Amino acid sequence: MSRTTLLTTAMLGALALAACTQPEADAPTATAPAPSPASDHAFDGAINAADFAAHVKTLASDEFEGRAPGSAGEEKTVQYLEAQFKRLGLKPGNGASYFQDVPMVETTADEATTLKLDVKGQPRELKFGSDMVVGTRTGQPEVKVDGSELVFVGYGVNAPEQKWNDYAGVDVKGKTVVILVNDPGFHSQDPKLFEGKRMTYYGRWTYKFEEAARQGAAAALIVHDSDGASYGWDVVKNSWSGAQFDLPSQDDPEPRLPVQGWITGEVARKLFADLGQDLDALYRAAGQPGFKAIPLQAKASVDLKSKTSQKSSKNVVALLPGAKRPDEAIVYMAHWDHLGNHAHEADEHGASSGGEPHTDTIYNGAVDNATGVAGILEIAEAFSKQTPPPDRSLLFLAVTLEESGLLGSKYYVAHPSIPLNKTVAVINLDAMPVIGQSRDMTVVGSGSSELEDILKTVASGQQRVLQAEATPENGFYFRSDHFNFAKAGVPALYAKGGDDLIDGGLEAGLKAQVDYRDHRYHKPGDQYDPAWKLDGVVQDLDALYGVGKTLAGNEQWPNWYEGNAFRAAHDKLMQPAAK
Repeated sequence: MSRTTLLTTAMLGALALAACTQPEADAPTATAPAPSPASDHAFDGAINAADFAAHVKTLASDEFEGRAPGSAGEEKTVQYLEAQFKRLGLKPGNGASYFQDVPMVETTADEATTLKLDVKGQPRELKFGSDMVVGTRTGQPEVKVDGSELVFVGYGVNAPEQKWNDYAGVDVKGKTVVILVNDPGFHSQDPKLFEGKRMTYYGRWTYKFEEAARQGAAAALIVHDSDGASYGWDVVKNSWSGAQFDLPSQDDPEPRLPVQGWITGEVARKLFADLGQDLDALYRAAGQPGFKAIPLQAKASVDLKSKTSQKSSKNVVALLPGAKRPDEAIVYMAHWDHLGNHAHEADEHGASSGGEPHTDTIYNGAVDNATGVAGILEIAEAFSKQTPPPDRSLLFLAVTLEESGLLGSKYYVAHPSIPLNKTVAVINLDAMPVIGQSRDMTVVGSGSSELEDILKTVASGQQRVLQAEATPENGFYFRSDHFNFAKAGVPALYAKGGDDLIDGGLEAGLKAQVDYRDHRYHKPGDQYDPAWKLDGVVQDLDALYGVGKTLAGNEQWPNWYEGNAFRAAHDKLMQPAAK
């Protein structure tokens, strides 16, 4: 079966989904005893499967409670990481501390909230979870929207360089905008619009809410569809229920919507039909240049009550100083957080509600992203034992609040312990494949930076080739923590094992990833499995270590390729300071 056919039928989107949604955390903040740094495992200096598995088993254990920010699971996680970095002889990476405090606002919406619609004078009520999910980023315990007029704004994009503005000619101040997910060219499959099939940042839900806030809207509702979002409604529901986290407004001063959320495709279709509109026709219209926003004969009201509190979470930062140029650093990063313990689900799905018993409520996050954290620990171990030692410094950064919108990395980029103009490159590990060796490596955001040239040489030594991600329309490059570095201009590489497996080829690789997406991604089933084939991830870690080793041993300053959107930011970043 050809690669094209497989990719079309498989609808791959699984393994790199980590950055798209927000987490849930039910456990209160607590101080937990530090786990043993190595338990009874004897770690080796080389990257190997046994050490990698030992880290993942610990981080993804029930004891760590799903690693939710602000929970007892966080305390166990960050203390484990600190103990590991100390074991390796790495120095604190944030001044005298291994920790960087990240301030956060925790907001938990009342799931009894309903969204009331007035549709041409007829009332309708949407229920939280089954019909919609909504939340607020204001940090306020109560937010009301009363009789806000609905406006359909297509894809909600304002992109002057594309000569595209879905808000042209319409005033949405105080109104509720209804928005389609992904880019204008996605559903029409028009390669002339934006980047055609490949998602741009304008297609991300985060951008759409940001732009609606800049336009002065009171609320924004994204219409869910599984192809455009690259995940099903259950992922939206699981990720937007429970505790949500934001940076305080003083640390993230961008405009914020009073209310933001999603509605199901079925709800949207019925809503538009009742208004005399056809959703399929609206998809087609919104994907045409010159689209004009459509005021709707409907109003939205919601009284959103939330529990709010000011807390903090932690990035974990460790440094291996360079032997010759210690002020220059290569960063390896991974997010340690996941979705925590959804304790309420035991009641929701238990026998008392007439359903099947549902006792496992811990979202362990083994692949997403205990694998990435284990990966940077393994790479750190290899560098700590390297002879001769690297000329440049290595910074190992385990960030929090990725599942909440890349907030931990956003905070670090605003408050870096190594100046960004001294940060040579960033290598990000997120949701590493554990399905065996492959003939290729997947470069997410392929064609972005000169780091790919180095990786190509390293992979070639492994008899492997580089491939672009199978589904560029899913926008994975914008959905993990390296993206905050990229926006600041720092060259960033996000790569992992490919789909063409030595054992089973493309068909086996795609089948395994679809199986993960459908059965374990953002579900309690994302647990460590002794049946994992870890020879492939060892090969991947060796390759990513090789990229850093090359950079740490020479004086190269890689850049973004010509024409890349981040090259101008890099060139500005690297300009000499004015005297």
